Amino acid sequence: MFNPGYILLYVSSPQASAAFYSELLGLTPIENSDTFALFKLTSGVMLGLWSAATVEPAATAVGGSELAFSVADKATVDATHAQWAARGLTIVQTPCALDFGYTFVALDADGHRLRVFTPG
Repeated sequence: MFNPGYILLYVSSPQASAAFYSELLGLTPIENSDTFALFKLTSGVMLGLWSAATVEPAATAVGGSELAFSVADKATVDATHAQWAARGLTIVQTPCALDFGYTFVALDADGHRLRVFTPG
């Protein structure tokens, strides 16, 4: 059985995206070049940021993917929303209750969705 271990996001600037995700995740990339950056997440999953202009075969779209971050409670969702809004992230969904839990959604510079939620 296959067990996916990598998430690859196609981005317009791997260096700018690496700086953004480094600050967001509190991690340093383990690989960093002009066309690709790679982070090892605490879960062991690898997050790759690949230049959309150099990916082979060519990507059909930049942005539009979603990374979801599960947190302990509503207070953490609200606190993270306030921190990210203060940092200037575009918020496309303010904190609200949905059928799966309490959540909000922000965007990175390439339009990838960053969902923070607590199951409910």
